[in-house]
Amino acid sequence: MSTERVLFAFVIVLALTLNVGFVVGEFGDIAQHNVYELFAALVVSLIATVMKFGDRSPLGSTMLATSLVADLQLAAAAIGWGLYSQGGAELAPHAVATVVSLAIGAVVANVVSVVLLVVEMASLRR
Repeated sequence: MSTERVLFAFVIVLALTLNVGFVVGEFGDIAQHNVYELFAALVVSLIATVMKFGDRSPLGSTMLATSLVADLQLAAAAIGWGLYSQGGAELAPHAVATVVSLAIGAVVANVVSVVLLVVEMASLRR
């Protein structure tokens, strides 16, 4: 078992689970979506992207592309949250819906990345 591959898979799956943890909840209720969880999802997603730069596998470029899409979606969600919450006001339901829908786009990209990881691992021969 390669420690490097275990760490690689761990970070990819952690990015997905943090992202899912953020989006789960009522769509327009800000109390069910934690800004720190969004931040953690973005940071872990960025770490996963950096790790994918070194991946030379046949599916590596596709996995990198999915990670870049997730980063873009999460960054847009974080920027949206910041812009909508200027002045210290609580986010309106439409603002929460925008932030969560961007994060859901990142979930889709992360799911594709995990599926590609599983396909790659299943195709490895010992």
